[in-house]
Amino acid sequence: MNSRRSFLKLAPALLGACALAPRLLANPAAAAPVEENDPAAAAIGYKKDAAAVDPKKYAQFKPGSTCANCALYTGKSGADLGPCMALAKRPVAATGWCMVWAAKP
Repeated sequence: MNSRRSFLKLAPALLGACALAPRLLANPAAAAPVEENDPAAAAIGYKKDAAAVDPKKYAQFKPGSTCANCALYTGKSGADLGPCMALAKRPVAATGWCMVWAAKP
């Protein structure tokens, strides 16, 4: 009886997750923007604002490099956010930067 009650309490959340999952899987850009404290983002030194990057800590940082001019960023020109290949196509700030930055060809 207790397990049925628990299931009934969780059912609305499970249904909501099931309804939302296909949209997020089909369009990762619909996901919430990546935060700096996200484990995957922290592992690559992601900063939302390239101006906040410490060049002493990240020697590979080049002034003027941002997510918007990175080969891994697939956002539209002029957009505030866009998908990043380094973070499973999750949205990052166009003004951001991380250690895997590579100049667009």
